[in-house]
Amino acid sequence: MAQRHLRLRLSAGESLPTSLSWMLDDGYVVLRAWNEDDTTTTLGIWGPGDLVIPSLIHDRPVHLCSLSPVQVEERMATAEDQRVFLGQHVLQLTTLLQFSRIRRAEDRLFRLLIWLGKRFGRVSSQGISLSFSGMNLTHRNLAEMTGMTRVTVTKALIRFRQEGRIARQGDDELLRLDR
Repeated sequence: MAQRHLRLRLSAGESLPTSLSWMLDDGYVVLRAWNEDDTTTTLGIWGPGDLVIPSLIHDRPVHLCSLSPVQVEERMATAEDQRVFLGQHVLQLTTLLQFSRIRRAEDRLFRLLIWLGKRFGRVSSQGISLSFSGMNLTHRNLAEMTGMTRVTVTKALIRFRQEGRIARQGDDELLRLDR
């Protein structure tokens, strides 16, 4: 019997089964765990070309959700895929954990944006170009990733623009590191 691979197109905010492994053809997904106080913790963010194996990460219920519109394909992960995924995920979790320890909310948000920009954007001599709209980095999504409120994210982004740390560059946002 031929092996069938599930291919899905999802809108932003839709869920993917965490029992399957997914290759992202397009778009971005985020894995979140629910805490006892009904808040969430971001466990990972992946983009085009990434293989996501949620079953290797959690020992309690988690939510794999499309951050932006996505196109994914189910993949049977090999032992090597699993080894590579776990190594990369440990590095990602370490980074996300370090962000959670930054006390000032604005600093935590800016560090997350820089990390996302280096990972999914374009680095140039002017700074880091990141598509907030392409990744669907709404104020609400950024708040969930940083453990902040949506209002605090909005105020911080306004301040970043006033200070010149973020500037519109076409359809993208330019993060300036020299400010």
